[in-house]
Amino acid sequence: MFRLADTPILLALTLLAIFGTPISKADDRSQENQKPNIVLIISDDQAWSDYSFMGHETIQTPNLDRLAKESVLFRRGYVPTSLCRPSLATLLTGHYASTHGITGNDPSPKHFDRASVHYKQACADLIAKIDRFKTVPALLQEQGYLSHQSGKLWEGSYKNSGFTHGMTRGFPNNGGRHGDDGLKIGREGLEPIANFLDLAKRDSKPFFLWYAPFLPHTPHNPPQRILAKYQTADRPVSIAKYYAMCDWFDETCGQLVDLVERRELAENTIFIYVTDNGWIQDPKSRKYAPRSKQSPNEGGTRTPIFFHWPKKFKANDRNDLVSSIDLVPTILSLAQAAIPSDLPGLDLTNNLRSGDPIERKQIFGEGFAHDIADIDKPEASLLYRWCIEGKWKLLLTYDGEVNRYASSHPRNVKVPQLFNLTDDPTEQTNLANSHPELVQRLSKAIANWYPVHERKTLTAAQ
Repeated sequence: MFRLADTPILLALTLLAIFGTPISKADDRSQENQKPNIVLIISDDQAWSDYSFMGHETIQTPNLDRLAKESVLFRRGYVPTSLCRPSLATLLTGHYASTHGITGNDPSPKHFDRASVHYKQACADLIAKIDRFKTVPALLQEQGYLSHQSGKLWEGSYKNSGFTHGMTRGFPNNGGRHGDDGLKIGREGLEPIANFLDLAKRDSKPFFLWYAPFLPHTPHNPPQRILAKYQTADRPVSIAKYYAMCDWFDETCGQLVDLVERRELAENTIFIYVTDNGWIQDPKSRKYAPRSKQSPNEGGTRTPIFFHWPKKFKANDRNDLVSSIDLVPTILSLAQAAIPSDLPGLDLTNNLRSGDPIERKQIFGEGFAHDIADIDKPEASLLYRWCIEGKWKLLLTYDGEVNRYASSHPRNVKVPQLFNLTDDPTEQTNLANSHPELVQRLSKAIANWYPVHERKTLTAAQ
C-alpha cells in the first residue's frame, strides 16, 4: 500500500502545504542583525546653502529635499580641509590631512618639473600615502561587504583604495589625476552602479557605494532642458549654469535612490550625504569667488550632512556641530565593524538613534595650499587652522608656501580672526580685539588638537 510518509519529497511537500515556506539558514538571521547597505553621496564643489532644503530660493533639489526631510539632518556640518583631494582622502581614511599627508591636489610645479621623472615619482609617493591606512571599503570588506567606487578618486585605482569594484583606473593612466573613467558617472548615466547593485543582490551581500560624481563641478555644461529653468534676462549665464549643475546633480541622486528602491534594497540601505568643499560662483567668470573653495571660511568648509535610514533613525533637523571626520567611525559602527583606535572623529551612531545632543564643544580644520611644497612636511604648505565652538570661530593664518592659486589665499589679515557666526555668517567683522581671552583659549585648543605626531611649535603669521 502506498504511504505518503515513505516518500521524503512528498512528505516535505505536505509539510510545506501545512506550515508554509521552510526557514533557511540565511532567512533565519534576525532582521536586527543584518548589516545595512551604505551609500555615501559626495557632491563636488557646492556651497552649503545651495539646496532647496537649506533655504536657497532658486535652486531646485527635490530629490535631496526628500532624503533630507526623512533624515537626521545636520545643518552645521563641516569638512576639515576645503579642497577636493585632501577632503576625499579624509573620507577614505578618517584622518585629517596633516595625518594622512595628502594636503593638496598636486606636487608643486615650482619644485617638481611636470615633464620630469622626479614629478612622476612625487605623484606616486603621494598616492602611496593612502597605503599606510586601512580605508573604509577595505575595513568593510573584512565584514563581508562588497564596495563600488564611482566618480572622483585621486589615490590610484579603485583597488588601490580598497574597493572590490569600481570605475577608476588611476595614476599613471591618462586622466587618473581626478578619476578617469569614474568621472563619467552621473553625467553619462548610472549603468555601472546598476550592474553592481544587481551583483550585490544576487550574492546577498551588504554593499558600500561611493557615489562622488563630477557634479556640480566644472565644466558647467548642464543639459539645456535644465539650464532653461534658470536662464533669465537679469541672471549672469555663469550663475544660471551653476544653478543648473546643482539641479542636475540632484536629478542623478534621485536616479540613484530609484535604482536601490527598484531592487527592493532601500529599507536596509543608509544614505549619507556630504560635499567635498564649498563653491561660490563668480558671476563674471567660470571660476569660483573668494572665500569659497580652498578657503577656511564658511563658503569653503561648511556643508549639510545627513543620515537617511527611516527604519532606524527618526527624522530630525539638528544644529549640532559635526564634521566629515566623523563619517568613517560612524560608517564602521553602523556596519558593526571595529573602529581603529586612532581615528579622531566621533561615532555618531547612538546620537542618530536616540536624537540626543552630541557631546562635543569644538570642531577643527586646517587649510593647505593647492600645490604641495614638500610631500613629507605638511607644514611647508600650511595656510590656516581653525576652531569652531558654538557661535564662535577662530581662524589662524600661517606662512606656508603658495605657488598657483595665490588669489585664493590672499592672507591680507595675518592676525587672529574671531567671528560670531550667528550674527555674522559671512565672516566680515573680526572681533578678536574685543574678546582676547576667547582668542587665547581657542588658540590653545587648536594647539592641543593638532595631530600629535605632527604637533610642533607653529607660530601664526603676525
